Amino acid sequence: MALPPVTKSVAVSCGPFEAWTHFTAGLAGWWPLDKQSVFGAEAESCVFEARAGGRIFERSVAGGEALWGAVLLVEPGRRVAFAWHPGRPPHTAQEVRVHFVASEGGTRVELEHVGWESLGERAEETRKAYETGWDITLQAFAACVHKKHRPHHLP
Repeated sequence: MALPPVTKSVAVSCGPFEAWTHFTAGLAGWWPLDKQSVFGAEAESCVFEARAGGRIFERSVAGGEALWGAVLLVEPGRRVAFAWHPGRPPHTAQEVRVHFVASEGGTRVELEHVGWESLGERAEETRKAYETGWDITLQAFAACVHKKHRPHHLP
């Protein structure tokens, strides 16, 4: 039985290309490593190589790397898709698709996480965790974008 995708969205106050750039090249600046990482307290940074075939991975303070996934599709300013298996073997990967849609006042970032069946008997439990996990992650993304784009007022 196929499980439904996890779908989430968040609005940010910048254009689609800038939102896409924050999401990909700026990953280390917004990803909530303290809550979502393979290395836990030993996590130091993460990287999104924004090209087809690029890696998404995390680095530990000791210099270790944990692969999160592989970039499948890159359309700057429009969308990105990646295989997703943080801390798990690649054959258990799902696919995450992220679209950047121009909207009044900025961009709507739409995320769809599909392919839960690759996890076998752990699929339902893992999908449930991502229902809230992606909320945390996208809120961290939006907060970072907002911080970079809030108006500066003169004293």
